[in-house]
Amino acid sequence: MNKFQFMGRLTRDPEVRMLPTNNTQVTTFSIAVNRRFADQNGERKTDFFNVTAFGKTAEFCSKYYTKGQQVLVEGRIQNRTWDDQNGQKRYATDYIIENAYFADSRREQNGNVGMDIPTPGGNGDGEFITIDDTEELPF
Repeated sequence: MNKFQFMGRLTRDPEVRMLPTNNTQVTTFSIAVNRRFADQNGERKTDFFNVTAFGKTAEFCSKYYTKGQQVLVEGRIQNRTWDDQNGQKRYATDYIIENAYFADSRREQNGNVGMDIPTPGGNGDGEFITIDDTEELPF
């Protein structure tokens, strides 16, 4: 199984570009992920991961993610190799996002001015729809 899952904060706003071959959107950003355990001095270290999303996931990330926001992303790891200009073999590991989620508390999300974050059902303010259970279901 090839799977990763990162929960952390964006270190910068997502960068967007389009693939010239098929006009697919590509979004890249970096996530700071705290390690679970402290070192000998009691300090917790942080790892920084550059991640990439394509297509609809890329559109979602570019529209709703901003620097400092806590997110959860999961996906697959890919390795690439190529020869550089000097004929040297180069290697890279890519983290390709397949699913992206918000991980901030509701209060933190609503504190971000100008963000249009989708909410569950109803009138858009986080309220759930009341369904009259005396009527027949519409499906």
